[in-house]
Parts: sequence; structure tokens; C-alpha cells
Amino acid sequence: MKGFEFLNDRKGQMAIFVIIAILIVAGIITFVMVKNNLGVSGIPRAFVPVYDAYDSCIKEKTGQAIEILGTQGGRIDTGTYIPGSEYAPSSNQLNFLGNPIPYWFYITGNGLIKENVPLKKDMQKAIADYVSTNIASCDYSSFLSQGIVMSFGAPTTTVTINDANVQVDVSAKVSVSNANESAVKEVHSVQVSSSFGKLYLEALSIYSNEKVDSFLENYGVDVLRLYAPVDGVEASCSAKIWKTKDVVNGLKTGLEANIAAIKFKGNEQGVNKYFVVDNPVSDNVNMIYSSNWPTKVEIYGDTVDNTLMSAVPMGNDMGLGAIGFCYAPYHFVYDLSFPVLVQVYNDNEIFQFPVIVVIDKNLPRKGDIPAMSVGAQDVDFCKYKNQDITVNLYDINLNNVDGNLYYKCLNEECYIGNTSSGSLTAGAPQCVNGYIIARSDGYAEKKELLSTNEQTSIDLILDRVFNASVRVFLGSTEKNTNAFVSFENIDTGKIVTAVLPDNKNVLLSEGAYSVKAYVYSNSSLTIPESKKTQCNEVPKSGLFGIFGGTEQKCVDVTIPSAKIEQALIGGGTSQTYFLPEDLQKGEIKIVSQQMPVPTTLEQLQYNFESFDSSTLFIS
Repeated sequence: MKGFEFLNDRKGQMAIFVIIAILIVAGIITFVMVKNNLGVSGIPRAFVPVYDAYDSCIKEKTGQAIEILGTQGGRIDTGTYIPGSEYAPSSNQLNFLGNPIPYWFYITGNGLIKENVPLKKDMQKAIADYVSTNIASCDYSSFLSQGIVMSFGAPTTTVTINDANVQVDVSAKVSVSNANESAVKEVHSVQVSSSFGKLYLEALSIYSNEKVDSFLENYGVDVLRLYAPVDGVEASCSAKIWKTKDVVNGLKTGLEANIAAIKFKGNEQGVNKYFVVDNPVSDNVNMIYSSNWPTKVEIYGDTVDNTLMSAVPMGNDMGLGAIGFCYAPYHFVYDLSFPVLVQVYNDNEIFQFPVIVVIDKNLPRKGDIPAMSVGAQDVDFCKYKNQDITVNLYDINLNNVDGNLYYKCLNEECYIGNTSSGSLTAGAPQCVNGYIIARSDGYAEKKELLSTNEQTSIDLILDRVFNASVRVFLGSTEKNTNAFVSFENIDTGKIVTAVLPDNKNVLLSEGAYSVKAYVYSNSSLTIPESKKTQCNEVPKSGLFGIFGGTEQKCVDVTIPSAKIEQALIGGGTSQTYFLPEDLQKGEIKIVSQQMPVPTTLEQLQYNFESFDSSTLFIS
């Protein structure tokens, strides 16, 4: 019996071992089967392509967001477009190839200085918002056709911009299932290779350089003095004339060429050292200005109008008449502002931003930008239109006239609105001794004193502008070559000029004018070289000089010879009042007495002396 029991025990133990072995083998088989159907992250292998596609979608949308940020100055949402004005023609955005790029530094339409530089955290949030908003637009139709069902939870995205990559983490419940199995994944992390962060830092470095050192303004002033008349003296007995349009176009052309030539240290191979900015930048940099972009060029001077700039000759001033010498001095003052687009790029990516360059009264902007804008960035004068005013516009026959109205207080000019049927009631800032300004096509600008804290209505009568052709006569002989005529409105001080024969038309309105005319002929006169002795009292040397003793010192001064190519043969001055019916005829006839064509310096001097006493006849 005992042997039988022992045999049964051994059979029972063997059965247990067999069962355990079967279970182990079954477990191994099950593990292998499960392993073959799961990805490395525990996702069923059939669903791995779905989640890979979701990660690829995150990368794609991140890449799109980076590209938009780079081309739009670090902004995906460029904000509301704010137009410029006559004072500051640039808006708050630069239109570059149809793409709006917000300025990092600009001047508003009413003259306020603004800065709009994006922070890294702002750009990280912009990428995150873009990815969260657009990730649902990716195409998963190929998986749906395989019978895979997908559902996406609302994503929460965080982004970190590094020098060499952009890290994106999306928290979103993505559920995937088919007839046999299902899976859920909530955390999705991708890394996009990009030098966006490095390009942004270099763009910031360039902007800081411009902000503090105003290097673009300094180049702009050099271009101004090289391509446009600023200060000088012409040794000439005839007027020196520049066409305003040609000066402006030449200045723009000079800016295009010179701004494009600017480079930075590290990228200056083959570049003239003058154009190299002392700021090391490892990537490539382009500086772009286009003459087609909004550019402000205002020119001031006694002999400037909308069409011509001139240097009026002087002959008997400063004692120079004694030697028959003529000279034409000029001094023009420019206000200039223009956009420059800065592009930092490598082989694959670009970061660009625009700024406005400001030259004020021939001088570059100096110092840090915030130092310019103390108190100005926080106070928008034109924003506070808290006083209603009524303005009525009429012509001289009291017919209604429509035009644009502006209100100017101190140095700020605010747009009020456009009249309808000759009248407008609108808000204006309160100001003492401000000016209401009316501008209308075909009429001269009207400017009247208006204190909006006391007076709330005003009537303005606009004078029509007439296009008149100028004809010049020497006695009974018409002389329409080499003649220069200026008309200065005595009330406004505005000067318009005609230079015959090329520019003989002027735009004039009713009013009192001071008229000057100069008529020239070709000349071959030459002022010979001369010498004179100039003596001055100077302190004596030694002890006597200490006690105020003086002595006379003389030096010989040589005046070089000069050829006079144009000599004055007619002209004079007069004052007249033009009525509308006079100007409406479209022609102004100016008659001057004939002076002899000078053959000697004494005769030339006599002509200049006669000019001061000559009166013009105007009809």
C-alpha cells in the first residue's frame, strides 16, 4: 500500500510540473504575441503610425508658425492696421511684397514715438496658440479608410524657443480604436530643429545698436549731404535752380544704394570699411530701403516751393560789388523719415523686422529711443477730442466747399474730418491758440487761429488756386530764356517760382505778392586774379602785450580768377495784388527795363546796382 501511495504522489507532482510548464509556454507565447502587436511605448503597433502622424502634424504646424514669426517681425497676429498721415506717412506696418510686418520702431500719424518689439515669451505663446488652433486641420483620412476611429481632446500647448531648436509639448487626449483594440495617449512632445531663437537674438542686437547709436540715421545724413543740396555757395551771377521732384528722387535713389551696402562685422568681406557696422553678427544681414515705400521728405528754405528750389544770386552785398563778383548762397533744411527692413538669415531661415529712420532738421536722431519719447508715449493729444466744433467752408462767392479739416496745437496736427456740403461738426482737442487748417483740391490752404476752449464754430473762406503762365519782357522784347521770377505771398510768406523756359507755370491764389525777376544772358567775363593786403590790430609780444599794447600786422590775400558765365541784363522788384479775375486769365506778363549786356566788370556792377532801383511792370 505504501508503495502504491508513493507512486501516486510522484504522478501528482509530475502532473503539477506539466501544468506549470504548459502555463509558462502559454505565457511566453502570449507575451510574444502581445509584444508583436505593441509599439515601444505600449501603443498597439497598428496605432503607432496614427500617433506618429499626430506628432508630424505638431512639427508641421510649429514650422509654419516659426516661418510666419520670422517673416512678420516676431508676430503671427500683426494687429490692427493704423494708417499714417501727411506728417508721418508710414503706418504701423510695412507692406513688404504684400506681407504686413509690424514696425519695431515707428512714428504715429500724429507724431508719437512707438516701440513694438516682441518678447521671447510672446513668441512662444504665439507658436503654442497657432499649434493648438491648427492641429485639428491635419489630414487623417488614410487611417479612417482603414477602419480606425480617432477622437481628439482639446490641446494645451507649451513651447520653448532655444538657439538651435524649438521644443513643443502638447497635452491632448488622443483616442484611437478599431474593431479589435483601442489606445489612448495624452502627452505628445516634439523637437523642431530651427535656428529661429539665434536669429531673433541677432535681430535684437542689431536693433539695440540702432536704438542707441542711430547708425542708420548717421548714414542717412551722409546720403542727404551727398545727394541733395544742403549748404553751399555757387560762384554765379545767375540763379542756381533745382527741381524739387528731382532732388527728392535723387535722395531716394541714394538711400536705396547706400542702405543696401551696409554690412556687419563677420560679413564684411569685400565691403568698404565705411559701410561696416561695429557689431559682430554671425549670420547674413540685409538692409533694405525701397523708394516705393512711404517716405517723408520736407524741405525748408527761403527759396523753396512745391516744384523748385533755388539759390538767388547776390552781387552788391557784403562789399563784393566793388569787384563785380556774383555769388549764390543756399541753405536748405530737411526733415526726413523712411523705413528700413532688417533681414537676418541663414541657408534655411529668415528673421526680419522694419524700423523708421528719423532725420530732423538735417540732424540724426540721437540717443536711446525711450529718451526721445518721455511723456509722449503715454499721452496721445489727438485721442482726446473732447470739444465739439463746427467748421463751415466757403469760396469767395460764399458757395459751399468740401475739404479736409485738421486742428494743430503746439507741434501736433490732428485730423478732424471731411466736410459734407461745406460743413462739419466733430470733436477736437481743447487747446488755447490752436489753428484750424482746411485743405481742399483746387484751393489754397487756409489756416485760422481757433482756441477750442472758448470758440466752438468758425467760417473759413478758401481762395481758389489758379495755374498761370509767366511771360517776361525786356522793354517790348519777350525774353523767355534764362529768367527767374519769384512770387512771395506777403500774408503767408509762401514762395512760388518760375524758371524760364522749362518751368514757366505757377500756382497762385488771390493776395498781395512781392515779385522779383532776374533776367540773364550768356557772358564770357572773367574776373582776373587779384591781390590785396589785409591789416589787423594784434597784441604786441612781450611785456607791452600784457598791458594791452597792440601793433598792426598785415598779410597779402590772393583772390583767384573766376569766370562769369551768366550776367544780369534785366529784372527788378515790385509789389502787386492779384485778384481772382486777374489770375483766371491764365497769364502773367512781367516787363522789366533793358540793361546793357556787360562787357566789363564795371558794367556788370552797374547792372546790379540798377536792379535794386528797378521796378517791374506787372499785368
